[in-house]
Amino acid sequence: MGIKEAAIYLDNQYNTYYAGQTVNGRIEYVFDSPKKVRGIHVKFKGEAHTEWRESKQEEDAEGKTQSTDTLHTGNEEYFQISYYLLGSSSGNEIEIPAGKQVYNFTCTLPPVLPSSFEGQYGYVRYTVKVTLDRPWKFDQETKMAFTVINALDLNLNPSYKEPIHFQMEKTFCCFCCASPPLSVDIQAPVSGYCPGQVIPITIDIENKSNVQLHLVKIFLRKVVTYRATTPSTLTKKTKDIILTVQEGPAPAGSTKHWNLSMEIPPIPPSNLVNCNIIDLDYDLKVECVVPTTHINMKDRKYITIGTVPLVGMAGQAVPTPSAPIMPSDGQSSPSQPAVLPVAPGQPAQPGNAGGEALPGGWVLPGAPAQQPPYQSLYPTLTEPVYKVSPYQARTIQDRGESNNMAIAGPVNFAPYYPTYAAVQPPPLPQ
Repeated sequence: MGIKEAAIYLDNQYNTYYAGQTVNGRIEYVFDSPKKVRGIHVKFKGEAHTEWRESKQEEDAEGKTQSTDTLHTGNEEYFQISYYLLGSSSGNEIEIPAGKQVYNFTCTLPPVLPSSFEGQYGYVRYTVKVTLDRPWKFDQETKMAFTVINALDLNLNPSYKEPIHFQMEKTFCCFCCASPPLSVDIQAPVSGYCPGQVIPITIDIENKSNVQLHLVKIFLRKVVTYRATTPSTLTKKTKDIILTVQEGPAPAGSTKHWNLSMEIPPIPPSNLVNCNIIDLDYDLKVECVVPTTHINMKDRKYITIGTVPLVGMAGQAVPTPSAPIMPSDGQSSPSQPAVLPVAPGQPAQPGNAGGEALPGGWVLPGAPAQQPPYQSLYPTLTEPVYKVSPYQARTIQDRGESNNMAIAGPVNFAPYYPTYAAVQPPPLPQ
């Protein structure tokens, strides 16, 4: 006897919002009998958390080796907003009738938040939890995670328009005589891209040496630094390969020209702004594979993943003169943002396709949210397509939360990120 169904719906098809936007939603209950409660409580929370274990071998006073296992954690809270949708923490009991009951809620996100991120040893996560506050009984909780994006406009930093250029050269010794060089030149047109875009890469090989170049490998890597603060300050760094492209061989005495491309998957933007316990970067690593008797050539350069692609290049529209003036430090003014985030959706107007008004003006579950008009700053920029990230949460249940808590949405939550496959990057430099 009790709850037959409990579901959370947000006013957005992808449950994705930009920092500063308003999240509207509802909790729908179906009770198979009347329910006595003190109230219905909703809590929004944004936080970052890091966690990993490390083992250490130590000798005791008797010279015996013992293993100690230490849990290292870090935590940051960005906001917490909670209130009662019905009743109060100190009020009298309220009886909710049997059947379907719907309660709306809303929350305005702070204007500066790090983007949602799910990693091996930590996360930046945003959740909404609705609780049936029951006196003298266990509370009944329903929880959902949603995506928050902090807009990273690649047009606001001139360095993102700079090309990526690798120049490597190596000579090989044979009987104390150095051979002519093996020269490798690799270029990409800019250093800032958005998910969905393709990075065009050119490779030029001039192999004057007497050694074959077997392969040129190019890796797009995600570089994450996690920080723990308890029981002591500690960092852990991971370097994960997202994509790999390769070409070869280039025999001794040959010249080669190759064109390669890398399509960026839906991954979180660089630089988790305002997060002090997780650093997120991306780089391109190049490895030139030569015979095992010699050392491979290696190099790497940072690349920036944004949420608003470069415009005003390769025939794209130049920003209008009405664009806000940037201060000298290159950062957008807090009171006048240089780019209004392009939102994936906004609250639907009352009514649906059939003309029947829905409670609170909500879209039907699963129905697409409306797209807002584009800001005049980038009038020809195509709308992004929001795609789910390949990086998932193991669980959104926090320590101390009940195992009986219901999870709304996918069991393994994964954020959605904007992708711009239709926006081509500029051509390679001549």
